[in-house]
Amino acid sequence: QVQLVESGGGLVQSGGSLRLSCAASGAIEPIYVMAWYRQAPGERRELVASIATDDNNENYADSVRGRFRIALGRAKNTMYLQMDALKPEDTAVYYCNTVSGAALKLAWGQGTQVTVSS
Repeated sequence: QVQLVESGGGLVQSGGSLRLSCAASGAIEPIYVMAWYRQAPGERRELVASIATDDNNENYADSVRGRFRIALGRAKNTMYLQMDALKPEDTAVYYCNTVSGAALKLAWGQGTQVTVSS
C-alpha cells in the first residue's frame, strides 16, 4: 500500500509562486507515474501535471503549461510541483497521485489547499 504525503500549500497573491512536495512510502512495486491533480469546490478533479519515472516524460494541462513545472526529487519516490504566475482560478485542493505495479494501482494523498487571492 503506497502512502502519499503532500506539503507546501498555502495562501498566495495572484502572480505569486508556491512549491508543492509529495513523498511516497510503502511502495513494494515500482511506481511508474507520479502526478498532481486538483479539485476546486463544485468541480471535478482534474489532472494538472504528470511525470513518468523511467524517462521523466512530462505532461501538463493546457491551463498550467508554461507556468507550472513538475519534477522528480533526488530522493526516490519524491516529486515536486513548482507553481509560478499563480492565478485565482488555480485555487483548489491539490492531490498527489501515483500509478504503480503491474496492475497499475492508484494511490492518493490527503490533499493540500492552494488559495490564490486576487
